[in-house]
Amino acid sequence: MKKIPIGIQAFSSLIDGDFVYLDKTDMIFKIATTKACYFLSRPRRFGKSLTLSTLHTFFDGRKELFAGLKIEKLETKWEKYPVLHFDFNASTYNSVEDVQSRIGYMLSQHEKIFGKDDNAKQNSERFESLINAAAAQTGKNVVILVDEYDKPLLSNISNKDLQDEIRKELKAFYGVLKTCDENIKIAFITGVTKFSKVSLFSDVNNLIDISAEINFSTLCGATEQEIHDYLDCYVQEMADANDITKDECYKELKNWYEGYHFHPNSVDVYNPFGLMRALYSKEFKEYWFETGTPTFLVEEIKRHNMNLRDLDNVRRTEEQLSKIDNVRNDPVPLLYQSGYLTIKGYDKFLKRYTLSLPNKEVGEALPKFILNFNFPQTDGGDFDITNFIEDVFNGDIDGFMKRLCALLADNNYEIVGDAEKYFQNVFYLIFKLLGFYAEVERNTSDGRMDAVVKTPQYIYVFEFKLDKPAQEALDQINSKDYFLPFSVDGRKLFKVGVSFSSETRKVKEWVKE
Repeated sequence: MKKIPIGIQAFSSLIDGDFVYLDKTDMIFKIATTKACYFLSRPRRFGKSLTLSTLHTFFDGRKELFAGLKIEKLETKWEKYPVLHFDFNASTYNSVEDVQSRIGYMLSQHEKIFGKDDNAKQNSERFESLINAAAAQTGKNVVILVDEYDKPLLSNISNKDLQDEIRKELKAFYGVLKTCDENIKIAFITGVTKFSKVSLFSDVNNLIDISAEINFSTLCGATEQEIHDYLDCYVQEMADANDITKDECYKELKNWYEGYHFHPNSVDVYNPFGLMRALYSKEFKEYWFETGTPTFLVEEIKRHNMNLRDLDNVRRTEEQLSKIDNVRNDPVPLLYQSGYLTIKGYDKFLKRYTLSLPNKEVGEALPKFILNFNFPQTDGGDFDITNFIEDVFNGDIDGFMKRLCALLADNNYEIVGDAEKYFQNVFYLIFKLLGFYAEVERNTSDGRMDAVVKTPQYIYVFEFKLDKPAQEALDQINSKDYFLPFSVDGRKLFKVGVSFSSETRKVKEWVKE
């Protein structure tokens, strides 16, 4: 039985090490046999580096490593080509000099093989000279692979001036792809996000963006069929370890790690890292999220004063989603391209996508990350989130509210924009974290209640008021009969009016009934 790969990015290591490989080589063949410059955007740890490594191995002519795979029946020549492989993921970028240094280092590694032109001073000049030298020496056109092209830009997403400097440096570097087009067989550029072609790739006139093409929607990630074909025995082992049936295990894996769509008509795609780690450890956990969610994502959510519920059924056009240059005004494209939102629907008439959180892993981990980012105290001690949940579970609404008051009093979070929306979101995050059924702004026949929370024994109906008496909030619950849908439920019902102060940024008072 082949072994489960965890974080292995080299194709040769997978094959030589007898690890499971989800065979994508039919798509690799389509890419490899078309002269073009390809671009692919996918979330981190989704298999971009493995895709490049597979291409690199193919163009090295290593036929023996592809034995038994789909491409073996498609390729007949197995020729070796010069490959220039650039990886931007291995460095930090705090200045444009850091970018120049990283490019210079990668160029020097290839120059050891193909020689260096001492007259070429700029990195773009060295790149041009390198491509031409490699083609001249081998008699073959050159393959160019670029991994995580956008890391220097994403590392400085909050520093526009530095980002603009880095953009100019990268634009000059990638402009060589047009200059040397006649000596290039293919180029393949990957990253988490896509900056507009005008800002970075305007000089690359044959760029083909396959990020949203249905033909390549499953190039990275895992499909349900691939799990059945390659990993079924491990699903059975995980089912046995959790004392559930194999069908139940498949369903739970789907809930946790599937749900991604990179085209509205594509099949569901699993997060491959989360899936493999779950099968390896035989536990359902937030593996992908734990590998490092960028803080700039939460900073953008915070800066835009977005509620987590704002990320359910959010709508954007294809043009809006295709690039992140306007992230200062709209963080949704960044969240989509980074894998925290995904396509759930498409309106052909309006040409507009509907986006939501992809699966249980993101749905559970993102609220926790946002809350801990804004309130570090909730990661332990008296303010640990489980203490809040215990209060609600036990029907101790006064204990819950006192703890919340202390949390807000101990926090220096700067409220931006709508203060009521901010306070409401704090409630929503806390209730959401341990899986309680929480609804916010629930529509009724006579208005819209602010929040409903259900536990096995209790139902809570909340109404929030900013700079108004808490009794006014409670009176609204009663006058508009917000409680009626739950009057025959059987669980104990709490009606809670809460008043916030925009001046003190704290809970002013609460009343319950």
